[in-house]
Amino acid sequence: MTLPAEHWAPCSDRARERADPLAGTAPRGIRWFLLEVAASWGTNALLDAPFDRALGRALARRVEAADMRILAIRRTGRRTPPATQRWAIVDSRPGGERIVWGEVADARELLDVPLDGSTGTASSDPVFAVCAHGRHDRCCAVRGRRVATALAAAYPDETWECSHVGGDRFAGTMVVFPQGLYYGYADDGDPVRIGDAHGDGHVVADRLRGRSSLSHPVQAAQHYARKSFGDDRIAAYPPLDETSTADGWRVRLGLDGGASVVVHLADESSPPLLSTCAATRLVRVRQYGLREIRIEDAAGRIVG
Repeated sequence: MTLPAEHWAPCSDRARERADPLAGTAPRGIRWFLLEVAASWGTNALLDAPFDRALGRALARRVEAADMRILAIRRTGRRTPPATQRWAIVDSRPGGERIVWGEVADARELLDVPLDGSTGTASSDPVFAVCAHGRHDRCCAVRGRRVATALAAAYPDETWECSHVGGDRFAGTMVVFPQGLYYGYADDGDPVRIGDAHGDGHVVADRLRGRSSLSHPVQAAQHYARKSFGDDRIAAYPPLDETSTADGWRVRLGLDGGASVVVHLADESSPPLLSTCAATRLVRVRQYGLREIRIEDAAGRIVG
């Protein structure tokens, strides 16, 4: 099904009108290669001019072969290439979170950077990567740059614009590394609160899409646990197990003291929608409804 052109509106505006849920929408990402590309980006930031296309293809193949995701990053407002090109390797796995920074003087040296994080300088500072990839989607240009500008004023060293991360309709979108915490609608309200909360070890639950290293059902289950019980710590509700059911999922999340939160999710589909500004065909996307949530003790008895 296609939508007539006269009914077009920016995808992030439509998403807000529909109240598209954020929970359980963070794309998969366990390990990452971030590359500073200070110039303007094409539709595919590392595969289109002005970036060297042959180098971009070789680098993307190498990174993807290592089961990593690659993102272009740049400072807000800066378009003059620096003397050296910075890169970062990020591990988003729970318990193994890590960021390592390095740099090269010649972009061709990027093909020799070890992807296991064995070189470079480890950093304890987070990275706030805000999608501002305007040639991929106009909502990212408009809403993303608002978020990046506000965050950069408060956190200049931690904030970067980044290439497409997924979920254009949720713009302004951003990812907080090293944990891989995806946020959406970040320009609704002050985005600086996301940085402030992260510094305190918490998430902003009403803007959180999920953690990229976890499955979509676990992301949704954590959302409902936070909404029901109020623990907004980043480390809260670690996944213990997940099982598919006839019409959804059963997810068990950990609590202190051996108890657990058991969440039953319904597998649902959205109404037909246009998922990006460039889309012309209506699609349905997966959503996760809450059927039941309860607390069980270590013996499996329901206690809340």
